[in-house]
Amino acid sequence: MPLATPRRAVHARQTAPSSLAIRNVVVGGHRTSVRLEPMMWDALREITLLRGVSLNDLVTEIDRDREASSLTAAIRVYIVEYYRSAAARGEPAQKAPTPLVVK
Repeated sequence: MPLATPRRAVHARQTAPSSLAIRNVVVGGHRTSVRLEPMMWDALREITLLRGVSLNDLVTEIDRDREASSLTAAIRVYIVEYYRSAAARGEPAQKAPTPLVVK
């Protein structure tokens, strides 16, 4: 009869600290929290400055137009499309209008 392997002791699972930063935003008048990488927050802030809109207004716009399953995913897609649009035109990011919408 084969020897049974001993069961592992149950330990509390330790999770690595998250690299995501949580920020509160107001989307369509409702406060919600969004978790993004710090680089994504920096890019989002840069876009708001370049477009001359507030963070809450931009995120509300992204939420209204999103096709992604979550707001966080929609924000990431928006950021990528914004900078890809600028690159496709051969322009610096500050001259790029709203991103191309790929459907």
